[in-house]
Amino acid sequence: MMKKSIYLFVCLFFLSLMAGAKGKDVASMQALVKRLIPSYSEKIQFKELKPVNGKDCFQLESGQNKIVISGNNANSMAMGLNYYLKYYCLTTVSWYADIPVEMPDTLPAVKNKIRVEAKVDKRFFLNYCTYGYTMTWWQWKDWERFIDWMALNGINMPLAITGQEAVWYKVWRKLGLSDQEIRSYFTGPTYLPWHRMANIDGWNGPLPMEWLDNQVELQKKILSRERELSMKPVLPAFAGHVPGVLKRIYPDANIQYLSKWAGFEDAYRCSFLNPEDPLFAKIQKQFLQEQTRLFGTDHIYGLDPFNEVDPPSWEPDYLRKVSSDMYRTLTAADSKAIWLQMTWMFYFDRAKWTAPRIEALLKGVPQDKMYLLDYHCENTELWKTTERFHGQPYIWCYLGNFGGNTTLTGNVKESGKRLDNALINGGANFKGVGSTLEGLDVMQFPYEYIFEKAWNLKNENAAWLESLADRHVGYASQPVREAWDILFNQIYVQVPKTLGVLPNFRPVMKDSYKRSDNGYQNATLLKVWAKLLQAPDCKRDAMRVDVITVGRQLLGNHFLNVKKEFDQMYAEKDLPALKARAAEMKEILNDLESLNAFHPYCTLDKWIADARALGDGPQLKDYYEKNARNLITTWGGRLNDYASRTWAGLIKDYYSKRWNMYMDAVILAAESDKEFDQKKLDKEIDAFENSWVNSTNPVKAEPKGELLTYARFLLKKYENRIK
Repeated sequence: MMKKSIYLFVCLFFLSLMAGAKGKDVASMQALVKRLIPSYSEKIQFKELKPVNGKDCFQLESGQNKIVISGNNANSMAMGLNYYLKYYCLTTVSWYADIPVEMPDTLPAVKNKIRVEAKVDKRFFLNYCTYGYTMTWWQWKDWERFIDWMALNGINMPLAITGQEAVWYKVWRKLGLSDQEIRSYFTGPTYLPWHRMANIDGWNGPLPMEWLDNQVELQKKILSRERELSMKPVLPAFAGHVPGVLKRIYPDANIQYLSKWAGFEDAYRCSFLNPEDPLFAKIQKQFLQEQTRLFGTDHIYGLDPFNEVDPPSWEPDYLRKVSSDMYRTLTAADSKAIWLQMTWMFYFDRAKWTAPRIEALLKGVPQDKMYLLDYHCENTELWKTTERFHGQPYIWCYLGNFGGNTTLTGNVKESGKRLDNALINGGANFKGVGSTLEGLDVMQFPYEYIFEKAWNLKNENAAWLESLADRHVGYASQPVREAWDILFNQIYVQVPKTLGVLPNFRPVMKDSYKRSDNGYQNATLLKVWAKLLQAPDCKRDAMRVDVITVGRQLLGNHFLNVKKEFDQMYAEKDLPALKARAAEMKEILNDLESLNAFHPYCTLDKWIADARALGDGPQLKDYYEKNARNLITTWGGRLNDYASRTWAGLIKDYYSKRWNMYMDAVILAAESDKEFDQKKLDKEIDAFENSWVNSTNPVKAEPKGELLTYARFLLKKYENRIK
């Protein structure tokens, strides 16, 4: 009788735990609605839904004057909520914190019950680089909205690497390194992604202690909210990157230099501890114990050795042993550990990562214990060329953006076709859909499009585009629909790369223009802008972003053509025409400045203000500002202008001044009948760039007038000039 009572008690206890977990999902979603659309929170009800065949699912219906959204967990409910917001309320939730969600006065009814299941279990998001190019200065309010956005798009496996330097600090201190040695090993805040990937050490360091402390509390909030919304965050683990000074304490440890990266000098080169060395297992255990104590764990760890750097040996046997030993140390510290590996290096260094080397690295880990992110599928689907990663589970990913470049780029339609094929023919080890974008300063729609394909929504492209156009403008507008048809089918057609408009790049006389080659006629983009500007108003944020993004691309493309004419006039020694082209180039730059000033996320001053806001005093504020300026301009190594952005303030204060230097030098050469000296100009621009990075001059973009009126003025001004 006693045993039966104990058994009954245990059953009831676990049932209550399960019920409590489900109740938390509903409570989490009620809290999310209050954050996004508080005045509608009483009109939307959430319920639990049992999954069929173990698949995530959501259901929509109307009942008792409420919209009822059901799901098997909070993440599925959030996906259901977003489906309702997009297709019934015609609204877009921005991933930026201070952009309100525009709603109809009355919630539309769901006439027929809708039930949707997920096609895949895992939906991954983010890239190490996003933490530098976009998220460096984010505070909790920014993360709170972004996590909600991820949940609304069904993302349940986010990369979560904030705050890890505080963990490493404790580990390196325990191993005997000094405070100065450790913080000098870390880079400055904007460069931490590349430090974490073992590309550079020390650049723009030492990292302030205040930064480490603040990031710990931020990461705790991030992880708590992500888990609350049924996500399993991917935390870091030890992949062999150590401070070079560790040799002082462990002189016999097998520590070697990795190869140089991106033109950085030896002083910033990274060191690698071989996994077979006993010290590796010790560090792995200490790191994971400390990280778990601070942040908990979902047993999924990002380990990315040899990203864009050469391993100590290319022998397949060595690579197999490296991954085997690394996995052994991981599971010794956490027996439930799963290794998540990005495969970018296989594409980036494809000449070196031969088939036998890839196979060796992957087969060093037991089957199903290593998940691969097929990182850049809009360009190269590695699952097709690696025997489906030799059976290891993989996630199909759309990258879509490099460096946070603000350019219209991405072969979205083609990527959709590729993903549709992978969902059917990707094999039993195809496990999920993801995106690995480097920055958020782009249109959201490619990412929303890709993540919708993880669910059985059965939306054809034409219908999907019409809905997208309608919710961006807030109603059905035929011209706006036509604009989006052209954007989707004729503009977003090129494989994403480090692409930017010419105004953002350092002036060169004999330029190859490869970084500004967008693969379409500018006259086609002119049609898009003209159709967008037929809308009677521009109140919605998504529409304002569309108008600015298309307009600045259009003017940037036109600048390229005028610059080519400017150079031709120099070659022909036609001084009046040369000066006329220079005046036109300056005019375009001024117009770009004014157009971008209409949105805070298209301005330099927001980026710098956010950086300075994290500093406790003048010295720290200036240090953060230097990091902010450095990354988006000179970067470091040979990455000048890699992270270029067409932002108000940056155009006026930085890009225009470089172009003025170029135009003045060319005109002076023509007037003096001398050969233009590119090398002399490069030295002068170098000095200007370095001075600008180290300055703290206030930058403020101020819009003049109303966006739609100004954009229509620019359209009329340029429509007969654009070819």
